[in-house]
Amino acid sequence: MYQPHAASLAPTPENVPQELVVDFDFFALDQLGMEDVQLAWATLHKGPDIVWTPRNGGHWIATRGEDIDVMQLDYEHFSHKNFSLPRNEMDQYSLPLGLDPPAHTPFRRAIMPAFQPRNIKLLEGVARETARKLVAEIAPRGHCEFIEDFAKVLPINVFLGMVDLPLEDREFLLPWAEVAVRSPDVAARFEVHAKMQAYLTPYIDARMKNPGEDVLSMVITSDIGGRPPSREEVFGMSTLLLFGGLDTVASQLGFIAYFLARNPSHRQALIEKPEMRARATEELLRRYSLPNTARVLTQDYAYKNIQFRKGDIIQLPKCLYALDDRKNENPTKVDFDRKPSQVKHAAFGAGPHVCPGAVLARREIMVFMDEWLPLIPDFEVDTTKPLVIKSGPVNGVLELHLKWDV
Repeated sequence: MYQPHAASLAPTPENVPQELVVDFDFFALDQLGMEDVQLAWATLHKGPDIVWTPRNGGHWIATRGEDIDVMQLDYEHFSHKNFSLPRNEMDQYSLPLGLDPPAHTPFRRAIMPAFQPRNIKLLEGVARETARKLVAEIAPRGHCEFIEDFAKVLPINVFLGMVDLPLEDREFLLPWAEVAVRSPDVAARFEVHAKMQAYLTPYIDARMKNPGEDVLSMVITSDIGGRPPSREEVFGMSTLLLFGGLDTVASQLGFIAYFLARNPSHRQALIEKPEMRARATEELLRRYSLPNTARVLTQDYAYKNIQFRKGDIIQLPKCLYALDDRKNENPTKVDFDRKPSQVKHAAFGAGPHVCPGAVLARREIMVFMDEWLPLIPDFEVDTTKPLVIKSGPVNGVLELHLKWDV
């Protein structure tokens, strides 16, 4: 067994049967000695469908897709007001993610225009131009640290353009995002949220006076149930957009590049059959799902012989959904020939909180394949250098060294 990070063990509540208790710290899965963090999560499939761990304040974990389906949709019992662990007060100010319908609806509607088809097409063009420049620069080297040299540049350039913020600011924004999405330290996460608010203040003040065409201006000028958003609500929506936009696609690209570097036959299939790339993107999103969001019980509630109590937190790891053999046949295998109806995952969530940027994320992944594979078709992991993969509220590859013959 691994040694979790230094966190106190919560006492087991009276409503938790002893046979459902596991010592599982999702911030410390790298200490299991497994390079595949999703498979480290999947060790929970060997036990009960729903378990309780005393780590990180004590919380439930739903390990099977059937229950995750129910809990993602049943916001009347499983609320999004606490969606991350350890439990914290920041979640309720992260709009619209920290709200349930109907309060959630106008805030979601405020950001959706940014992801309409016309805008997606323009952003895909930016992504493609960025990727071409990056690959042309990287290819002659014969090596790269993929996360810093590509994964953190392509989507972040697209995103900072969307919100019209300086590209050079990514140098300090990215470390803040890393703390916000993967740190077990709630105080540190509060600190970076405060830093982000201070950073955004002059931009938001300026665009309140003179709105532009960017997404921050779109948020500022949105309609929230017949009124403009308050300044605090603008900060809540803007901070959530920035932390999500700065990390998620970069993390997903890291897992995909890591897989392709170790699986030349899959890589060759994508080169020989470009039309397969959309299907492959969906399969890789399934196999390497990122978010491990949570819900909070709004009331005492009996579910499948478990007596939940009001205020209990239950985690819904999306990789456990995708690796559930009751949902997907041979789920640990990456199979680009699965029919679309056979690729079942919750990588972007479901129901009212489904990720609004899902279409853009898929396009950026396909842009990576389109622009990388023709110039760097044969690459592998450089095993002489560190490989850093972490779990947390969002799974991520933090360091990935690749090499190839020039």
